[in-house]
Amino acid sequence: MTITIDMIKQLREATAAGMGACKEALAASNGDMDEAVKYLREKGLAVAAKRVDKESKQGIVALAEAADKKSMALAEVNCETDFVAKTEAFVKFVDDAAKVALEGKDIESTLADDYKMLLTKTGENVKIRRSERYELSGAGVLSGYIHMGGKIGVLVELACDKADAKLDEAAHMICLHVAANAPKYVKPDEVPQAEIDAELEIKLNALKEQKGKLPPEQALVGIKKGMAAKFCSQICLLKQDYVADGDITVEQYLASVAKEIGAPVAVKRFCRMQLGA
Repeated sequence: MTITIDMIKQLREATAAGMGACKEALAASNGDMDEAVKYLREKGLAVAAKRVDKESKQGIVALAEAADKKSMALAEVNCETDFVAKTEAFVKFVDDAAKVALEGKDIESTLADDYKMLLTKTGENVKIRRSERYELSGAGVLSGYIHMGGKIGVLVELACDKADAKLDEAAHMICLHVAANAPKYVKPDEVPQAEIDAELEIKLNALKEQKGKLPPEQALVGIKKGMAAKFCSQICLLKQDYVADGDITVEQYLASVAKEIGAPVAVKRFCRMQLGA
C-alpha cells in the first residue's frame, strides 16, 4: 500500500511521533491507522499516543551559536505545563535540539531516543515544534537573543563591509527591538499586496460605518495611501519607532550607526520565534 504524506501527518497529529517514525509505523501496519498507533506504542511512544488530547502550550525557545558566531539557531519545543518546562531534563533536551539545528540536522531523527526518554520522564505530550538556522552570508554579523527565559527567541543578520564593535552592539539592539515590537517584515516593499488590501478593507469599512459613507474616489486615493503607509510602519522593522528611543525609527538608528562606523548598515533578515504563537 502507498503511504501518503497526508496519512503520515494524520498519524503524527494523533500521536505526536516524528514523521519518520509515523512513516515506518504505517508501512509496518500496511496503512492501518489503529495498528500504526499500536506499533508506535510498542516502540516506546505510548505516552505521546495516550496524551494527544492534551494541549502543548508551554515549553522553551532555545538558542545555540557557533564559537565564531557565524552560524546560530533557534529551536522551540512544547510541553503541557510550565512545571515540566522548567525541569532539568526538558531544558537539556531543548538545548540539545537547538545544537542539532545549529549543525543543520533534523532534530526528530537525531534525538529520537532522547525524545522517547523525555516522554517517559515527563508523562506529557512533548512536541518538537520548529527550528530556524542562520548562517552568515557575506560581510556582517549575526546576533541571537532569548527573552523572558525562553518565551521569545530572536535571530538577526546585519550586513556591513566594516567590522566594528558598534556593529555587534547594533545587532544586539535590533534583537531587543524585534523581541519587544514583533515586526513581520524588514521593509514595506516586502509586505504582500494582499495583506495591505485586507487591512485597507477593514479600515475603509470602519470609516464608512463611522461617517455613513466613504469620501469621493479622488480623496480616497490619498486616504488609502496614508492608511497603507501607516500599516507598513507598524509591521515593518525599519519603519517602527526604535524601542530604545521613540523619537527615531529603527531605520534612523541604523543610519546613525552607519555614520559612526563609516560604512552602510542593512538588515538582511530576522527571525522572531514566540512560544506557542
